[in-house]
Amino acid sequence: MAARAKSQPAVPGAPASAPATEQEPTKPHEPLPPKSDQTGPATGTPTGAPTDTPQDAVAQQGAYLTTAQGARPSDTDHSLKAGPRGPVLLQDHHLREKITHFDHERIPERVVHARGAAAHGVFVGNGAAQKICCASLFEKGKETPVFVRFSTVLGSRGSADTVRDTRGFATKFYTDDGVFDLVGNNIPVFFIQDGIKFPDVVHAAKPHPDREIPQAQSAHDTFWDFVTLHTEATAHTLWNMSDRGIPRSYRMMEGFGVHTFRLINDKGDAVLVKFHWKPKLGVHSLLWEEAQIAAGIDPDMHRRDLADAIESGAFPQWDLGVQVFPDNDEQMFEGIDLLDPTKLVPEELAPVQIIGTMTLNANPTNYFSQTEQVAFHPGHLVRGIDVTNDPLLQGRLFSYLDTQISRLGGPNFAQLPINRPHAPVNDMLRDGMHQTAVHSGVAPYRPNSLDGGCPFMAGSAETLIEFPEVVKGTKVRAAAASFDDHFSSARLFYASLSEIEQEHVAKAYTFELGKCYEKAIKQRAIGVLRQIDEELARTVAAGLGLALTGEPAESSAVTVSPALSQLGGTWPCDGRIVGIFATADTDPGELAATVAAVAEQSMTPLVIAPTGGEIGSGATAVPISRTLDTARSIEFDALLIAGTAPDLRLGLLLQEAHRHLKAIAYTPAGAEAITTAGIDEKSAGVESVDTLAAGLEALAALLPEHRVWPRAAEFPR
Repeated sequence: MAARAKSQPAVPGAPASAPATEQEPTKPHEPLPPKSDQTGPATGTPTGAPTDTPQDAVAQQGAYLTTAQGARPSDTDHSLKAGPRGPVLLQDHHLREKITHFDHERIPERVVHARGAAAHGVFVGNGAAQKICCASLFEKGKETPVFVRFSTVLGSRGSADTVRDTRGFATKFYTDDGVFDLVGNNIPVFFIQDGIKFPDVVHAAKPHPDREIPQAQSAHDTFWDFVTLHTEATAHTLWNMSDRGIPRSYRMMEGFGVHTFRLINDKGDAVLVKFHWKPKLGVHSLLWEEAQIAAGIDPDMHRRDLADAIESGAFPQWDLGVQVFPDNDEQMFEGIDLLDPTKLVPEELAPVQIIGTMTLNANPTNYFSQTEQVAFHPGHLVRGIDVTNDPLLQGRLFSYLDTQISRLGGPNFAQLPINRPHAPVNDMLRDGMHQTAVHSGVAPYRPNSLDGGCPFMAGSAETLIEFPEVVKGTKVRAAAASFDDHFSSARLFYASLSEIEQEHVAKAYTFELGKCYEKAIKQRAIGVLRQIDEELARTVAAGLGLALTGEPAESSAVTVSPALSQLGGTWPCDGRIVGIFATADTDPGELAATVAAVAEQSMTPLVIAPTGGEIGSGATAVPISRTLDTARSIEFDALLIAGTAPDLRLGLLLQEAHRHLKAIAYTPAGAEAITTAGIDEKSAGVESVDTLAAGLEALAALLPEHRVWPRAAEFPR
């Protein structure tokens, strides 16, 4: 993961491409360009033709304020009135245009996945998929532009990033053959097996309809009422209650296509696959207390983290991989039904084969026009990729198109710049709301002779492949018997977790169910948990003050899948944030050198001090990024303490970081701060060093494991 080299590290987050001035500027000039880390959609026509138009040509133009029609008003602070104290005149077009546009600036937010963040990037195929798929984006060395949107599911646009929830992981590939949307989640299994149940699970998980609370949470009666009655939701619920439900960062989050898809090669041979996104930084999560603190201190934590990493040059990367299965009549693999979206296939049974790598390297220039208006749909497919009979996927194929028409005001949403294909479009679709193409010809129909027969049908070697799967059966509202297994995937996942991850699951269930009012729902949940693990059910029941209910599960051996645990590996430190606490007594030269050294390792250094300003002066002056007013432990992956201060907030910062298993190093000047915070100098991952440089070296050795996990044994459980 190559990062931009920086001789003078800069703190990410500058709001504009030029610094502000104390006085309002008065000399007219053209609009400022976007920041260097930002970009917009590729410039093209509504019908997919590339243009040489620079991106700034589709942004605002000119140095002077105008109306929407290009006229320059003389004043935009006062309505046109009949005298300074008279009534406002109806003829004030500038007022009416300005207010009318403002009144219509919002579009309906997504029913689910309303809260999101996104980035531009590129996907590079490695050729490994060419034997099984003829899609051009998988060719070796082929570069395909992408736009990726991450999101929470339950909350509104104004909710917090760090709630316990499923995360969306949606990728739009702008391929030579048209748009391919891989619309998945950070959890490989789903709540339901059939799309007809989607309104039910969302209605149950959303805030109670009478009070509209709780926001962005599953810790309430209606959610648990549904998932304990509709037990096919058990596996997904367990994943949500695990650390996977509160990711550390979008950059450290796996993605899954959830469904089984069909890939077809140029010979017409087919295989079934499940898509996986593997983050180069590993899979990491927040601790529950961190998530709660972040929801109040920095509810935008995940979107800020993504944007800051890209701005800093620590470009996030994911490998795209597939699990490959034979496309047989049963569409089963090792006894697992591949059409059941509540089931996963362990990677030890079907290894994930890497077929390309995605790098996110640019932030949007405008949230609304790109992140909010991007329209994904699992039916946006390209040659070589097809769907299967997964009943949840079949429902999504209808739902996504329908919701985009409602949300974006009509059927022409594909013409919005962020949605435009990078391939020619000749769809014979005309008119409708927001039609921005200017079509020619008189015959938008086939066959025709008036437009010379255009558009023509492409040859079979260039078209979408609708696999000739044999379809037969009696018309019924039913599911295969294999869909009745609601607990095997949940047992597999729980058994594969480390001891501390299992403890987190038990605490999450205890908290969530403890927020429910109805005792009957809590008791029912205990009965469901007994079908997963007896000790888990016993622990949660004790925490709720309830007796074990229901029947224990029939004992059966579970073969664990180590790939499902987040612990046990080491990962790159790119984009990690190192907080360096310093004071006026800290040597500015040594501090500046350490800040530069952190940045050289593709990490972000943030200097913390009692007050703002700079440490040192002249060429060695080091800007202060955070003060004890604005710093909180959740922002940092590690702390380097080079001073102390008579401020309780420094102790709080250290205590939280220590409790959250963060790596901590301190110089002799910081020893008093460690002692005052009540931290044992012999605690795991608390390193005493002689210099700042040695402190950075100590932290760099600890950070690849994300947290100092052995320290967890020092705290009561």
